[in-house]
Amino acid sequence: MAARIKKGDKVVVLTGKDKGAEGEVLKVFPKDDKVLVQGCQMITKHVKPSQQSQGGLQRTEAPIHVSNVALKDPKDGKPTRVGFKIVGEGDDAKKVRFAKRSGEVIDV
Repeated sequence: MAARIKKGDKVVVLTGKDKGAEGEVLKVFPKDDKVLVQGCQMITKHVKPSQQSQGGLQRTEAPIHVSNVALKDPKDGKPTRVGFKIVGEGDDAKKVRFAKRSGEVIDV
């Protein structure tokens, strides 16, 4: 599977309880096809007290399936699909990601 969504990308959640929410990808799990989005899919964990932390209830993000998020278009901020194209010729050729909605190249 190609790396359509990477760490640091701005994404929009398409389905689930956080539908319409926007956030930054904190971590990608390619084997599970999941991503961790900042501020989305919040869960409550019960943490035991230890010498470093007090314990209690801790709110944290849970992974979301990659099919439930879409990249945010750099031009208008709406969800878009990701495509790949070759830019340059010969030794300068480079494979880049681009937004299918606007055709704009996505910064890496």
